Amino acid sequence: MKTVITISAALILGLTSCKAQNKYDSKTAKTYAELSVKTDGKWEGRKYIGGTIFKNVDKLKLAPEHTDHSFDIRYEGPGWENNRIGYRLYLDWRNAIDIYGKKTSAIILPQVGQDGFDSYHIMSDWGADILKAGKGIGIGSIDRYLDNKKLHFYEVDSTLAYVQNKVNESTVKVDYFGWKTASDKIDFTSELTIKPDDLYTKHTIKASKEISGICTGIVKQKNAELLKKESKNKKWAYLATYGTQSLVPDKLGMAIFYETSTIENIADTDLDYLLVFKPTTKPTSFYFLGAWEQEKDGIKNKEEFIKYLDERLEVLNKKGKM
Repeated sequence: MKTVITISAALILGLTSCKAQNKYDSKTAKTYAELSVKTDGKWEGRKYIGGTIFKNVDKLKLAPEHTDHSFDIRYEGPGWENNRIGYRLYLDWRNAIDIYGKKTSAIILPQVGQDGFDSYHIMSDWGADILKAGKGIGIGSIDRYLDNKKLHFYEVDSTLAYVQNKVNESTVKVDYFGWKTASDKIDFTSELTIKPDDLYTKHTIKASKEISGICTGIVKQKNAELLKKESKNKKWAYLATYGTQSLVPDKLGMAIFYETSTIENIADTDLDYLLVFKPTTKPTSFYFLGAWEQEKDGIKNKEEFIKYLDERLEVLNKKGKM
C-alpha cells in the first residue's frame, strides 16, 4: 500500500504541473516525459545515500558527484514514452538510450523504478526494460568515435536536463557544457521528442564547434540481422537490426532513419553499428525506434518490420520528415 501511495503522488505531482503549464491532460495524454530525483538523502562519495521519495522536476542540473548507479535519479535519467513504447537516457558518462517495452497503451513511467531501483528489469504487467546496452551505444544516443574508440561523456563541466509535456508531444532536452574529448572541448545539445501513435523518437543534436566523430548508432546483439535501405531520392536511409535480441529474450527490431548528406561514414565495430556525422555546427535531426513483439498489436516478424520501415522511409522520401 505504501508503494501505491508513493507512485500516485509522483504521478499527480508530475502530470498536474505539466497540465497547468501546457494544458496537458493526463487522462487523455498519449505521450509523457519525466525526470525524477531524490532530494531527502545525501552524497557520500559518488553514491546518493538515503532518501525515500522521488520528486518529479522539470529541470535538473546534474550533481558533480553523479555517475552510473549513483541512485539519485529514478531509472538513472530522464524517460519518455507514448502509447506504444518507452525510452530512457542514462544521464551519466555512458549517455546511452535504453528501451522500455510496453504491453499497454497506458502511461507507465510514473510507476517505473518506484518499488526498487532496477525492478524494471523484471517483466511486469506493463512490460520491462528490454534492451541490454552494456558497453554499447544503446539506440539512437550520442557518442564520439575517434581512432576506433568511443570517447563517451567522461568529462563534462556541467549538464542541464529538461522535460516538457505538451498536448501532442513530449520532449527531453539535455545541454552538455564543456564536453571534453581528445583535444576538443565543446558545448552540445540533444533534444528528444516523441509523438503519439508511432514508435519513433526524433533526435535533434547541435554542437558548438565542428569536430569529427560525433556519432549515433545501434548496439549489436547476438542473433540480430543487419538491415539497410536508401529512399528513392537517395536523401534518406535507414540502418536497422532485427532478431531475437531483447532481454526477454524475444523479437525486437531497432532502426535509425537519417539524412544521407549528414553522414560521413558507417562504422561496424565490435559493440555497435555507428553512424558518424559530418562535422557541423548546424542542427542535425534523425529518427530512431524500437519495435517489440509483445507490444499490443505489435510487429511480430522480420517481414512486418521491414514493411513498417519501408513505409516510413517512403514518407521521408516524399515529405522529408516524419
